[in-house]
Amino acid sequence: MEATVVDVAQTASGFSFIELFLRSDWVVKVVMAVLAFMSVWSWAIAIDKGLQMRGLHSKAKSFEREFWSGQSLDKLAEQYAKNAKEPFSRTFAAGLREWKGNKPGGRVAKAAGAEAGREMANSESGLGILATISSSAPFIGLFGTVWGIMNSFLAIGATGSTELSVIAPGISEALFATALGLLAAIPAVVFFNALSANLNKYGSRLDGFVDELAALADREKG
Repeated sequence: MEATVVDVAQTASGFSFIELFLRSDWVVKVVMAVLAFMSVWSWAIAIDKGLQMRGLHSKAKSFEREFWSGQSLDKLAEQYAKNAKEPFSRTFAAGLREWKGNKPGGRVAKAAGAEAGREMANSESGLGILATISSSAPFIGLFGTVWGIMNSFLAIGATGSTELSVIAPGISEALFATALGLLAAIPAVVFFNALSANLNKYGSRLDGFVDELAALADREKG
């Protein structure tokens, strides 16, 4: 009994994350490496998209303030449409081309709306990767878990022993793979939901501007 306790204590003392990785089967090592990469990738996308959305909201606020400040259309076109660098400016430029062509407000709305759709599609880049990570990481971790448990049973079969010192390494690998899968998936889900909500808010703001631009074109031509 004392010998078993000593074996368990010695086994548990070496169960650091690095020890677990180094002891793992090569398949489990690949799973862990993939999950670690996915976790870092999701954080990188989240930080990049968060900064991007912050800049887009700031530029949108500045554009709307200038657009409704009472400046002439020519001045606004000179300031934004001819040097369009963000979604609101490019949407305005698309609508302005129809407006100056003396097209009805519906044509203005169609042109501006099409450009707004393209801008939103560009802004959504990266969200698909977060969705993929959030949905696939738990299953990749589960694969590592199954493989680690399988190694534990193989160790039992090879040694004929069910002592914890024999089966613990494989079980530890299995649980660690599960933990890494969750570690990659949970933040990715949170990032995806938060960024999607932020992007939807920005999209609604852009759609509102398209409607206002079309209404303004109709009033000018009326």
